[in-house]
Amino acid sequence: MRPLWRCRACGAPWPCQPARLGLLVEYRGQRTALLVYLAGLMAEAGDQLAQLGGHARPADLHDRFLGWARARSTPDGLDRWRKNHPNAACHSRPGVNLPEAPGDAQPSGESRVASRVTMFHVNHEPGAEIHHTDPFAVPLGQKSPARRLRGRLAAPVTLWTAPGPAGLTVSSTLVAEGEPDRLLGLVDAESDLWAAVEEAGRFAVAPLGPPHRQLADRFAGLFPSPGGLFATGSWTDTEYGPVPADAGGWAGCRLDSAREYGWALLVEATIEAVDLSEETAPLLHYRGRYRELT
Repeated sequence: MRPLWRCRACGAPWPCQPARLGLLVEYRGQRTALLVYLAGLMAEAGDQLAQLGGHARPADLHDRFLGWARARSTPDGLDRWRKNHPNAACHSRPGVNLPEAPGDAQPSGESRVASRVTMFHVNHEPGAEIHHTDPFAVPLGQKSPARRLRGRLAAPVTLWTAPGPAGLTVSSTLVAEGEPDRLLGLVDAESDLWAAVEEAGRFAVAPLGPPHRQLADRFAGLFPSPGGLFATGSWTDTEYGPVPADAGGWAGCRLDSAREYGWALLVEATIEAVDLSEETAPLLHYRGRYRELT
């Protein structure tokens, strides 16, 4: 919404989180073009905001328009993590692009997309049209059979967090019993969560329940989070990262390895701590929507 440069949908400074997600999908595989487009808008916003306020351009425009769009996870980043963890089997990898837009996509780290959304901001231009359906959804006939199969596999929705703090909704979590017990999951290599896990070498995983639908959308980048992702709700601090106080439990994990796997980053970890409270109903994701056990 010019000249204020705020989102018409949520009122947050543009580009807000849903706007950023839309731009990443629109410019998938064209990071340079995205940066050029954003640089032009940054210059326009700077001029308009300076005239509006009668003073110099806001100092945070570079981070607001360009900082988030630069690839965070690179071979150098993984090399740095591997240097700090010489015993881990971490494989160097190129930056990972976001997959195609939602539909049957899981609301997890590998896509950072949750399909249970009623409004999306299409950002060909700031302040553009508000849609009440998902404009990024791939038509059914164009989806690959593997993607449609994935959409038919019910998956538990979990929240991964790390010291920093940082967090991400993940629906590709798997626990493997053994000596030691292990945990695996697919996450977005360009997410703040991976950057924090890479730095700390540890993270927490908490299963979410039906009351956590909005929280899951928030950490998937699809719901406004004024003040930050952890600004609302009740949290329990752990050495592995904050966990929702009302979660059914959580696991503390030590990072073992990470490697490119499809469009995502396959993270493997050793479970070092498990804290289980009373049993709660799980939140599931199936065919692009949140579900509950009935």
